[in-house]
Amino acid sequence: MKITKIESICTIVLNAFKNRLPGIVTIVMMIAVNLAIAQQVKQDYPIKPVPFTKVQIKDNFWQKRLETNREVTIPYTFQKSEETGRINNFERAGGLEEGPFEGIFFNDSDVFKIIEGASYSLQVHPDERLKKYLDDVIFKIAAAQEEDGYLYTNRTIDPSKAADKGGEKRWTDLGVYHELYNVGHLYEAAVAHFEATGQRNLLDVAIKNANLIENVFGPAKNMGVPGHQEIELGLVKLYRVTGNKKYLNLAKFFIDQRGNEDGHTLYGEYAQDAEPFRKQEKAVGHSVRAGYFYAGVTDIAAITGTHEYDASLHKIWDNIIDAKIYLTGGIGAEPKHEGFGPDYELPNATAYTETCAAISLMFWNHRLFLLEGDVKYMDVFERTLYNGFLSGVSFEGNTFFYPNPLETDGFSTFNQGVCGRSPWFDCSCCPVNVVRVLPSLPGYIYATKDDEVFVNLFIGSTAELNVGGKDLIINQTTNYPWDGAVEISFDNKEDVIADIKIRVPGWLRGEVMPGNLYQYQDEKDLKVELSVNGKKQKAFISDGYLELDKKSWKEGDKVNLNFEMEVRKVVANEKVVADRGKIALERGPLVYCVEEADNPDGVLSLEIQEQGNLNYTFEKNLLNGVGKITGAAMMGNEKKKITAIPYFAWAHRKMGEMAVWIDAK
Repeated sequence: MKITKIESICTIVLNAFKNRLPGIVTIVMMIAVNLAIAQQVKQDYPIKPVPFTKVQIKDNFWQKRLETNREVTIPYTFQKSEETGRINNFERAGGLEEGPFEGIFFNDSDVFKIIEGASYSLQVHPDERLKKYLDDVIFKIAAAQEEDGYLYTNRTIDPSKAADKGGEKRWTDLGVYHELYNVGHLYEAAVAHFEATGQRNLLDVAIKNANLIENVFGPAKNMGVPGHQEIELGLVKLYRVTGNKKYLNLAKFFIDQRGNEDGHTLYGEYAQDAEPFRKQEKAVGHSVRAGYFYAGVTDIAAITGTHEYDASLHKIWDNIIDAKIYLTGGIGAEPKHEGFGPDYELPNATAYTETCAAISLMFWNHRLFLLEGDVKYMDVFERTLYNGFLSGVSFEGNTFFYPNPLETDGFSTFNQGVCGRSPWFDCSCCPVNVVRVLPSLPGYIYATKDDEVFVNLFIGSTAELNVGGKDLIINQTTNYPWDGAVEISFDNKEDVIADIKIRVPGWLRGEVMPGNLYQYQDEKDLKVELSVNGKKQKAFISDGYLELDKKSWKEGDKVNLNFEMEVRKVVANEKVVADRGKIALERGPLVYCVEEADNPDGVLSLEIQEQGNLNYTFEKNLLNGVGKITGAAMMGNEKKKITAIPYFAWAHRKMGEMAVWIDAK
């Protein structure tokens, strides 16, 4: 880490007192480091997310999910990592025990992702037992690191016996062996752990490795790039926590070098490496790599202030939204390469729509919002969050989806060789990715820009925001996504002047998603009601945000909203052959599906009337409490009663047929 004058002076002074005042030494040093970083890291996103540590979720929908992640999924994934040798690999690489490398060559990254998620959890839920466990795992990781900073257990244990022959020589076949991908997740985990605990044990490992990577790669050095993008995101986080610009420069190098034949053999479209990013116009290749790549490009654009990537960022985003995204917010139609197919090719039964891909799309869209402030990015984020992402983990927190198809016959395998949810995978990137997303969810709800406050998600919560140097305390109470009533109240002790901007969801503004890939059959806008301190007001909506008059908000002030919710029928663009003549059902932010568990005669031959009435009820005893849609459909010449449930809740009962898109009659 770069040492500044402030930090050096503090070190000299405090060394004289450290024997008597160890606690004060630690506190003052942390303050000094933060001051130093603030001096060095200047430009960033113009809109700032409210840190998840400043937001506490308190609602019936998401709070249970976060508790399950903390109590079940984090310990469960660590347990599976022990059972499958993922953690043993670090012990063996560090000489703490004997044995060969176990598993897939990128398994190190799974452990790093769980550490990241566990660290996020620690920041809001102190847990000495978990903290001690992390210290033990980090000790093994540090032992596995080679003297010069290299960390890749697949090679270190025994290069001659590395999985898939990936250890014979460092940095060979970078397009395949994930040496750089792995450590990208290490950097993200290290920053999360440092911010959670103040300890440098993992951060020092990450910095030592990043220094090695920076010495090896760059202009006039090794000109290779990672086959699977991720290190770019990790390097940016290291830059933010250390203020060392060489990490930012290296991230930009990897982005600009991709697609450049000078210095490395191109990997092709699969890895978004057929041409430089500035020439790319369509989403191609592996969808997770793509999403991480685009998120990394957006980071660099925001922090450096460059506009050189703008045209490609917008064209690629438009291409996804106009032609390559599923109704659920899932991306990546092609199982063969886990990625994008041709425009409008969106088959339902073979939809790959990997959980990790949904996560990468969320990461990217949130960054685009922070950069540009356009409501459309948070509309896509919300759709993906409630549908394409949430379907990937069960209510119990210990079974998962890798792909998330929109249709199944109930017996064909689709989930990495399984029909239904799986407790684990040989390649378990998706379960451990879920682990790190859920505890960080509070950080996506609110954002600020000067005296503007953005309320982007409707999740019961309490948040502490800094506006104009004052603390603005917001309480949000809602039963969303089951109904559209939202109350926002204020608890700050002193008045705070703020411009409150509340996102009016696209589904309420008559827009399924930005673009013209999907539309509501009725083509109408729903209503939003607004009152402030009990007085009804006209809802003024500008650029997708309900803007409240700038005023001084004080303790006891209340804003009440009511978003109208109706069951709505969705049709797809005629160019989507798989959905021609079909209808999908939505209510609020949720996509619904029909499942054989509720429709015992099957669902794949149902025909729903285009003009038929549909009813909504909330069933507290169904699937932990979900809203259901009921109505009539035809099966041949016979009229049937149908029941639809939220897509995220499917496959929790006996497996059978399921479909999001139903034939229209």
